[in-house]
Amino acid sequence: MSSEIPSLPPLEAAQPAVPAQAAPSTWLRPSVVIATLALVLLGWQWVETRGRLAELQEELAKRLSDGDSVAREALTLTRQNQENLQDLQNKLGGLDARFSETQGQQVALEAMYQEFSRTRDDRVLSEVDQAVTIAAQQLQLAGNVHNALAALQTADARLASVDRPQWLSVRKALAEDIDALKALPQVDSAGVALKLETLMGRLDALPLAFEARPKAQPTPRDSESGWLSALWLEFWGEFRQLVRIERMDRPDPALLAPSNAVFLRENLKLRLMNARLALLTRDGNTFREDMRLSASWLERYFDLRNAAVATARDELLALQKSPVGVDLPPLLASQNALRGLQALSERRAEPVPASPAAKAARPARKN
Repeated sequence: MSSEIPSLPPLEAAQPAVPAQAAPSTWLRPSVVIATLALVLLGWQWVETRGRLAELQEELAKRLSDGDSVAREALTLTRQNQENLQDLQNKLGGLDARFSETQGQQVALEAMYQEFSRTRDDRVLSEVDQAVTIAAQQLQLAGNVHNALAALQTADARLASVDRPQWLSVRKALAEDIDALKALPQVDSAGVALKLETLMGRLDALPLAFEARPKAQPTPRDSESGWLSALWLEFWGEFRQLVRIERMDRPDPALLAPSNAVFLRENLKLRLMNARLALLTRDGNTFREDMRLSASWLERYFDLRNAAVATARDELLALQKSPVGVDLPPLLASQNALRGLQALSERRAEPVPASPAAKAARPARKN
Protein backbone atom coordinates (compact mmCIF):
# COMPACT_ATOMS: atom_id res chain seq x y z
CA MET A 1 0.00 0.00 0.00
CA SER A 2 1.44 3.28 -0.92
CA SER A 3 0.78 6.50 0.74
CA GLU A 4 2.23 9.77 0.00
CA ILE A 5 3.74 11.83 2.76
CA PRO A 6 2.35 15.27 2.65
CA SER A 7 5.08 17.86 2.13
CA LEU A 8 5.74 20.06 5.02
CA PRO A 9 5.76 23.69 4.65
CA PRO A 10 9.10 25.50 5.05
CA LEU A 11 10.36 25.99 8.58
CA GLU A 12 10.40 29.70 8.30
CA ALA A 13 6.97 29.68 7.37
CA ALA A 14 5.99 27.28 10.09
CA GLN A 15 7.86 28.92 12.94
CA PRO A 16 6.52 31.94 14.40
CA ALA A 17 8.55 35.01 14.35
CA VAL A 18 11.05 35.40 17.26
CA PRO A 19 12.42 38.61 18.31
CA ALA A 20 16.16 39.29 17.48
CA GLN A 21 18.81 38.60 20.27
CA ALA A 22 22.49 39.64 20.82
CA ALA A 23 25.35 37.35 19.28
CA PRO A 24 27.39 35.15 21.76
CA SER A 25 31.07 36.20 22.82
CA THR A 26 34.09 34.96 20.80
CA TRP A 27 35.85 33.50 23.86
CA LEU A 28 32.91 31.35 24.57
CA ARG A 29 33.12 29.55 21.36
CA PRO A 30 34.09 25.90 21.64
CA SER A 31 36.88 26.21 19.16
CA VAL A 32 38.41 29.07 21.07
CA VAL A 33 38.09 27.22 24.34
CA ILE A 34 39.70 24.17 22.83
CA ALA A 35 42.49 26.24 21.35
CA THR A 36 43.01 27.98 24.69
CA LEU A 37 43.17 24.66 26.49
CA ALA A 38 45.57 23.40 23.90
CA LEU A 39 47.78 26.42 24.34
CA VAL A 40 47.70 26.00 28.11
CA LEU A 41 48.65 22.37 27.80
CA LEU A 42 51.42 23.24 25.39
CA GLY A 43 52.71 25.90 27.75
CA TRP A 44 52.64 23.55 30.67
CA GLN A 45 54.32 20.91 28.59
CA TRP A 46 56.98 23.39 27.53
CA VAL A 47 57.57 24.52 31.11
CA GLU A 48 57.79 20.95 32.30
CA THR A 49 60.09 20.07 29.42
CA ARG A 50 62.40 22.98 30.22
CA GLY A 51 62.45 21.89 33.85
CA ARG A 52 63.40 18.40 32.84
CA LEU A 53 65.98 19.75 30.41
CA ALA A 54 67.45 21.84 33.19
CA GLU A 55 67.59 18.83 35.46
CA LEU A 56 69.13 16.79 32.66
CA GLN A 57 71.69 19.52 32.03
CA GLU A 58 72.56 19.68 35.69
CA GLU A 59 72.83 15.90 35.88
CA LEU A 60 74.82 15.85 32.62
CA ALA A 61 77.10 18.57 33.91
CA LYS A 62 77.56 16.65 37.15
CA ARG A 63 78.26 13.47 35.28
CA LEU A 64 80.63 15.29 32.96
CA SER A 65 82.38 16.69 35.99
CA ASP A 66 82.59 13.23 37.48
CA GLY A 67 83.76 11.90 34.13
CA ASP A 68 86.44 14.56 33.99
CA SER A 69 87.57 13.58 37.46
CA VAL A 70 87.61 9.93 36.49
CA ALA A 71 89.42 10.79 33.25
CA ARG A 72 92.01 12.79 35.15
CA GLU A 73 92.45 9.93 37.59
CA ALA A 74 92.64 7.47 34.70
CA LEU A 75 95.19 9.72 32.99
CA THR A 76 97.21 9.84 36.18
CA LEU A 77 97.01 6.09 36.54
CA THR A 78 97.92 5.68 32.88
CA ARG A 79 100.98 7.86 33.35
CA GLN A 80 101.93 5.89 36.42
CA ASN A 81 101.42 2.66 34.54
CA GLN A 82 103.52 3.97 31.68
CA GLU A 83 106.24 4.93 34.09
CA ASN A 84 106.02 1.54 35.75
CA LEU A 85 106.03 -0.14 32.35
CA GLN A 86 109.09 1.87 31.36
CA ASP A 87 110.83 0.84 34.55
CA LEU A 88 109.86 -2.76 33.93
CA GLN A 89 111.14 -2.53 30.36
CA ASN A 90 114.40 -1.07 31.60
CA LYS A 91 114.72 -3.82 34.18
CA LEU A 92 113.78 -6.41 31.58
CA GLY A 93 116.42 -5.00 29.26
CA GLY A 94 118.98 -5.30 32.06
CA LEU A 95 117.85 -8.84 32.76
CA ASP A 96 118.11 -9.65 29.05
CA ALA A 97 121.61 -8.25 28.96
CA ARG A 98 122.58 -10.24 32.05
CA PHE A 99 120.93 -13.35 30.66
CA SER A 100 122.79 -12.93 27.38
CA GLU A 101 126.04 -12.41 29.26
CA THR A 102 125.36 -15.41 31.49
CA GLN A 103 124.46 -17.57 28.52
CA GLY A 104 127.62 -16.47 26.73
CA GLN A 105 129.67 -17.33 29.80
CA GLN A 106 127.92 -20.70 30.01
CA VAL A 107 128.73 -21.41 26.37
CA ALA A 108 132.32 -20.35 26.95
CA LEU A 109 132.55 -22.59 30.03
CA GLU A 110 131.07 -25.52 28.10
CA ALA A 111 133.54 -24.93 25.29
CA MET A 112 136.41 -24.74 27.80
CA TYR A 113 135.22 -27.91 29.52
CA GLN A 114 134.90 -29.76 26.24
CA GLU A 115 138.30 -28.51 25.17
CA PHE A 116 139.80 -29.56 28.49
CA SER A 117 138.06 -32.93 28.29
CA ARG A 118 139.25 -33.44 24.72
CA THR A 119 142.76 -32.39 25.70
CA ARG A 120 142.77 -34.85 28.59
CA ASP A 121 141.35 -37.64 26.46
CA ASP A 122 143.84 -36.91 23.70
CA ARG A 123 146.66 -37.00 26.23
CA VAL A 124 145.50 -40.33 27.59
CA LEU A 125 145.10 -41.75 24.08
CA SER A 126 148.59 -40.49 23.21
CA GLU A 127 150.05 -42.23 26.25
CA VAL A 128 148.20 -45.45 25.37
CA ASP A 129 149.37 -45.21 21.77
CA GLN A 130 152.96 -44.77 22.93
CA ALA A 131 152.67 -47.78 25.24
CA VAL A 132 151.24 -49.96 22.44
CA THR A 133 154.00 -48.79 20.09
CA ILE A 134 156.65 -49.69 22.67
CA ALA A 135 155.07 -53.12 23.11
CA ALA A 136 155.11 -53.70 19.34
CA GLN A 137 158.75 -52.60 19.14
CA GLN A 138 159.72 -54.91 22.00
CA LEU A 139 158.09 -57.81 20.18
CA GLN A 140 159.32 -57.09 16.67
CA LEU A 141 162.83 -55.84 17.42
CA ALA A 142 163.86 -57.47 20.67
CA GLY A 143 161.39 -60.32 20.97
CA ASN A 144 160.92 -59.43 24.63
CA VAL A 145 157.48 -60.76 25.51
CA HIS A 146 157.78 -59.74 29.16
CA ASN A 147 158.39 -56.05 28.38
CA ALA A 148 155.66 -56.03 25.73
CA LEU A 149 153.20 -57.56 28.19
CA ALA A 150 154.11 -54.97 30.82
CA ALA A 151 153.57 -52.14 28.29
CA LEU A 152 150.12 -53.44 27.29
CA GLN A 153 149.10 -53.85 30.93
CA THR A 154 150.23 -50.27 31.61
CA ALA A 155 148.12 -49.02 28.68
CA ASP A 156 145.05 -50.91 29.93
CA ALA A 157 145.53 -49.52 33.46
CA ARG A 158 145.78 -45.98 32.03
CA LEU A 159 142.49 -46.41 30.17
CA ALA A 160 140.86 -47.88 33.28
CA SER A 161 141.91 -44.84 35.35
CA VAL A 162 139.81 -42.51 33.14
CA ASP A 163 136.91 -44.93 32.53
CA ARG A 164 135.30 -43.72 29.30
CA PRO A 165 132.54 -45.91 27.82
CA GLN A 166 133.75 -45.24 24.28
CA TRP A 167 137.13 -46.81 25.13
CA LEU A 168 135.74 -50.28 25.82
CA SER A 169 136.64 -51.45 22.31
CA VAL A 170 140.30 -50.52 22.86
CA ARG A 171 140.36 -52.20 26.26
CA LYS A 172 138.81 -55.33 24.72
CA ALA A 173 141.50 -55.40 22.01
CA LEU A 174 144.20 -54.87 24.65
CA ALA A 175 142.79 -57.74 26.70
CA GLU A 176 142.90 -60.03 23.66
CA ASP A 177 146.53 -59.13 22.93
CA ILE A 178 147.48 -59.55 26.60
CA ASP A 179 145.93 -63.03 26.66
CA ALA A 180 147.76 -63.89 23.44
CA LEU A 181 151.10 -62.80 24.93
CA LYS A 182 150.45 -64.71 28.17
CA ALA A 183 149.81 -67.86 26.15
CA LEU A 184 153.26 -67.62 24.53
CA PRO A 185 156.19 -69.52 26.05
CA GLN A 186 158.26 -67.15 28.13
CA VAL A 187 161.80 -66.75 26.80
CA ASP A 188 164.28 -64.83 28.91
CA SER A 189 166.37 -63.49 26.05
CA ALA A 190 168.51 -61.39 28.32
CA GLY A 191 169.14 -64.34 30.63
CA VAL A 192 170.04 -66.64 27.73
CA ALA A 193 172.39 -64.01 26.27
CA LEU A 194 174.02 -63.61 29.70
CA LYS A 195 174.54 -67.36 29.96
CA LEU A 196 176.16 -67.45 26.52
CA GLU A 197 178.43 -64.58 27.50
CA THR A 198 179.42 -66.43 30.66
CA LEU A 199 180.16 -69.61 28.72
CA MET A 200 182.37 -67.68 26.29
CA GLY A 201 184.32 -66.32 29.21
CA ARG A 202 184.82 -69.80 30.71
CA LEU A 203 186.02 -71.51 27.52
CA ASP A 204 189.65 -70.56 28.00
CA ALA A 205 189.79 -72.38 31.32
CA LEU A 206 188.17 -75.62 30.14
CA PRO A 207 190.70 -78.48 29.70
CA LEU A 208 190.97 -80.32 26.41
CA ALA A 209 190.71 -84.08 26.19
CA PHE A 210 194.29 -84.71 24.99
CA GLU A 211 195.61 -82.61 27.86
CA ALA A 212 194.18 -84.97 30.51
CA ARG A 213 196.70 -86.24 33.05
CA PRO A 214 196.37 -89.38 35.12
CA LYS A 215 195.47 -88.82 38.68
CA ALA A 216 198.35 -88.69 41.10
CA GLN A 217 198.47 -91.65 43.42
CA PRO A 218 198.65 -90.87 47.11
CA THR A 219 201.95 -91.76 48.75
CA PRO A 220 201.68 -93.16 52.21
CA ARG A 221 203.50 -91.47 54.97
CA ASP A 222 205.84 -93.51 57.11
CA SER A 223 204.43 -92.05 60.28
CA GLU A 224 200.86 -93.04 59.44
CA SER A 225 201.34 -96.47 57.85
CA GLY A 226 203.87 -99.18 58.18
CA TRP A 227 206.27 -100.61 55.65
CA LEU A 228 203.75 -103.29 54.73
CA SER A 229 201.18 -100.72 53.57
CA ALA A 230 203.81 -98.86 51.61
CA LEU A 231 204.84 -102.09 49.92
CA TRP A 232 201.17 -102.84 48.99
CA LEU A 233 200.61 -99.42 47.53
CA GLU A 234 203.73 -99.60 45.45
CA PHE A 235 202.69 -103.00 44.15
CA TRP A 236 199.20 -101.78 43.34
CA GLY A 237 200.54 -98.79 41.43
CA GLU A 238 202.78 -100.96 39.29
CA PHE A 239 199.90 -103.37 38.61
CA ARG A 240 197.52 -100.57 37.50
CA GLN A 241 200.02 -99.47 34.93
CA LEU A 242 199.94 -102.92 33.38
CA VAL A 243 196.11 -102.99 33.02
CA ARG A 244 194.16 -100.25 31.14
CA ILE A 245 190.34 -100.14 31.13
CA GLU A 246 188.57 -97.95 28.49
CA ARG A 247 184.92 -97.47 27.43
CA MET A 248 184.12 -98.64 23.92
CA ASP A 249 180.67 -96.99 23.62
CA ARG A 250 182.13 -93.63 22.56
CA PRO A 251 184.95 -92.66 20.19
CA ASP A 252 188.29 -91.58 21.36
CA PRO A 253 188.79 -87.88 21.94
CA ALA A 254 190.16 -86.09 18.95
CA LEU A 255 193.80 -85.21 19.17
CA LEU A 256 194.81 -81.67 18.36
CA ALA A 257 198.13 -80.02 18.04
CA PRO A 258 198.81 -77.48 20.78
CA SER A 259 198.75 -74.67 18.19
CA ASN A 260 195.27 -75.73 17.03
CA ALA A 261 193.79 -75.58 20.55
CA VAL A 262 193.65 -71.80 20.36
CA PHE A 263 191.72 -71.94 17.08
CA LEU A 264 189.32 -74.49 18.58
CA ARG A 265 188.48 -72.25 21.49
CA GLU A 266 188.08 -69.19 19.21
CA ASN A 267 185.83 -71.10 16.81
CA LEU A 268 183.71 -72.25 19.72
CA LYS A 269 183.42 -68.63 20.90
CA LEU A 270 182.38 -67.56 17.39
CA ARG A 271 179.76 -70.30 17.38
CA LEU A 272 178.35 -69.02 20.69
CA MET A 273 178.39 -65.45 19.40
CA ASN A 274 176.49 -66.56 16.33
CA ALA A 275 173.97 -68.29 18.62
CA ARG A 276 173.53 -65.07 20.58
CA LEU A 277 172.93 -63.14 17.35
CA ALA A 278 170.35 -65.74 16.30
CA LEU A 279 168.72 -65.30 19.71
CA LEU A 280 168.40 -61.54 19.16
CA THR A 281 166.97 -62.05 15.67
CA ARG A 282 164.67 -64.85 16.92
CA ASP A 283 166.14 -67.34 14.44
CA GLY A 284 165.30 -70.51 16.28
CA ASN A 285 166.77 -72.97 13.79
CA THR A 286 170.17 -71.28 13.72
CA PHE A 287 170.22 -70.94 17.50
CA ARG A 288 169.44 -74.61 18.09
CA GLU A 289 171.99 -75.74 15.48
CA ASP A 290 174.73 -73.60 17.07
CA MET A 291 173.89 -74.99 20.49
CA ARG A 292 174.02 -78.55 19.15
CA LEU A 293 177.38 -78.03 17.45
CA SER A 294 178.84 -76.31 20.50
CA ALA A 295 177.74 -79.17 22.75
CA SER A 296 179.15 -81.75 20.29
CA TRP A 297 182.50 -79.92 20.17
CA LEU A 298 182.66 -79.93 23.95
CA GLU A 299 181.98 -83.67 24.02
CA ARG A 300 184.57 -84.38 21.30
CA TYR A 301 187.48 -82.10 22.11
CA PHE A 302 187.16 -81.34 25.83
CA ASP A 303 187.61 -83.49 28.88
CA LEU A 304 184.13 -84.43 30.08
CA ARG A 305 185.57 -85.85 33.28
CA ASN A 306 186.16 -82.29 34.33
CA ALA A 307 183.19 -80.84 36.27
CA ALA A 308 183.41 -77.45 34.52
CA VAL A 309 183.27 -79.08 31.08
CA ALA A 310 180.32 -81.27 32.05
CA THR A 311 178.49 -78.26 33.47
CA ALA A 312 179.11 -76.25 30.30
CA ARG A 313 177.88 -79.15 28.17
CA ASP A 314 174.69 -79.47 30.26
CA GLU A 315 174.03 -75.76 29.99
CA LEU A 316 174.36 -75.86 26.20
CA LEU A 317 171.96 -78.78 25.98
CA ALA A 318 169.48 -76.93 28.20
CA LEU A 319 169.77 -73.76 26.10
CA GLN A 320 169.15 -75.82 22.97
CA LYS A 321 165.62 -76.53 24.28
CA SER A 322 164.81 -72.83 24.75
CA PRO A 323 161.75 -71.80 22.63
CA VAL A 324 163.57 -69.29 20.44
CA GLY A 325 161.90 -68.17 17.22
CA VAL A 326 158.26 -68.34 18.39
CA ASP A 327 155.88 -66.44 16.11
CA LEU A 328 154.98 -63.29 18.04
CA PRO A 329 151.63 -61.52 17.54
CA PRO A 330 151.87 -58.12 15.79
CA LEU A 331 149.32 -56.47 18.17
CA LEU A 332 147.16 -55.44 15.21
CA ALA A 333 143.91 -55.59 17.21
CA SER A 334 145.06 -52.98 19.74
CA GLN A 335 146.61 -50.74 17.11
CA ASN A 336 143.54 -50.82 14.83
CA ALA A 337 141.13 -50.14 17.71
CA LEU A 338 143.31 -47.28 18.90
CA ARG A 339 143.56 -45.76 15.42
CA GLY A 340 139.78 -45.93 15.00
CA LEU A 341 139.21 -44.24 18.35
CA GLN A 342 141.71 -41.50 17.53
CA ALA A 343 140.03 -40.88 14.16
CA LEU A 344 136.63 -40.63 15.88
CA SER A 345 138.06 -38.21 18.44
CA GLU A 346 139.51 -36.05 15.67
CA ARG A 347 136.14 -35.90 13.90
CA ARG A 348 134.45 -34.84 17.10
CA ALA A 349 137.10 -32.23 17.89
CA GLU A 350 135.37 -29.45 15.97
CA PRO A 351 134.70 -25.88 17.23
CA VAL A 352 131.52 -25.63 19.28
CA PRO A 353 128.96 -23.38 17.50
CA ALA A 354 128.05 -20.36 19.58
CA SER A 355 124.42 -19.85 20.49
CA PRO A 356 122.50 -16.80 19.17
CA ALA A 357 122.58 -15.29 22.65
CA ALA A 358 126.37 -15.56 22.69
CA LYS A 359 126.77 -14.05 19.21
CA ALA A 360 124.60 -11.00 19.72
CA ALA A 361 122.33 -9.51 22.33
CA ARG A 362 118.72 -10.40 22.14
CA PRO A 363 116.49 -7.79 20.38
CA ALA A 364 114.69 -5.33 22.64
CA ARG A 365 111.03 -5.98 23.32
CA LYS A 366 108.44 -3.74 21.74
CA ASN A 367 106.58 -1.30 24.00
